[in-house]
Amino acid sequence: MQEQTDDSTGKTQEYESEETESLEKENLPEATGALSYLTGLPIEEEQQNKRPLAVMLSNIRASCPQTGIEKASIIYEAPVEGRITRLMGLFEDWESIEKIGYIRSSRDYFVYCALEHDAVYCHFGQATMYVGALLNSDRVDNISAAVAGIDHPAYDVFRRTTDRRAPHNVVASGKDILKNVERFGYSLEYHDTFQPKFTFLSSDDADIYKNMPDVNIIYPGGQASDGANGYSRIQAYFQYDGEKYYRYQYGGPHIDEATGNQLTCDNVILQYCYGEVRDENDYLAFGCHGDNGLPVQVFTQGKVINGTWSRYSDNDPAVYLDEAGNPIKLTPGKTWICIIWADYAEDVELVR
Repeated sequence: MQEQTDDSTGKTQEYESEETESLEKENLPEATGALSYLTGLPIEEEQQNKRPLAVMLSNIRASCPQTGIEKASIIYEAPVEGRITRLMGLFEDWESIEKIGYIRSSRDYFVYCALEHDAVYCHFGQATMYVGALLNSDRVDNISAAVAGIDHPAYDVFRRTTDRRAPHNVVASGKDILKNVERFGYSLEYHDTFQPKFTFLSSDDADIYKNMPDVNIIYPGGQASDGANGYSRIQAYFQYDGEKYYRYQYGGPHIDEATGNQLTCDNVILQYCYGEVRDENDYLAFGCHGDNGLPVQVFTQGKVINGTWSRYSDNDPAVYLDEAGNPIKLTPGKTWICIIWADYAEDVELVR
């Protein structure tokens, strides 16, 4: 991991500390009423216990921009074969989504991430030799296309648009996904084993990270475009503007096709883990469990908190602890989690 000084980022990064701290306090919710388990933001009480939907989204250039992705409360990103990245969005109130895409195939490490949130898991295809048994098990409430290797496909969920070429044109609606969730008898509410993954800041502890190091730009794969960790191939980075982290890739803003808006989030997490190449097809594997305190970096409010993460079983979410052993708290809002192949940790660049 490299750290640099922010000499010329294209955005001015000058803020009075007292004014910033006051603004942050005002933006943090009081710890009363129903709060979303995914964002920590106020939510209708009857919505709090509804399970999210996890959707696999292609991130190859031909599939960009994605549509509907702006509505995701959490986005997971990890490398796949070809050393680009793939995305998985977690959506609340997903039944009302009219169009989300462009949907691609499953990898087992994304399934394990979806299980952290007890999510219904939606995808189009899969690397069957590595993830088929998991998808067909009773551990995963799976919504999949009618392709080989799926025991109970959802025939009528997915459709292809006419404005893009296959395989970069698969979309679905929340209404059609809901029909199949009900047909398969999947629960719409969290199971008894569910545990919330995140701990969020409240107005009582808004200043706890004010002395942590500043970071204005996060390059998960560095600034070069020839690396092998996935993020560098797509030129991904996040830039903090004093309120949000703005997402960039492929040489420009990462936008939602439906709205034209640039994607933003309130927290960025770099979760370092073991990785390996599985076969000659360049299928990858990443460690989604571990109890030996693997590195994690959490970026929130322009600060970086270094710590460790552990996860003990499929039903347990990863726990993020700071260097003192305390849970790392996130700013209420959206979160982007980058799975970083530990072999390429040195590619990560942080600009102050």
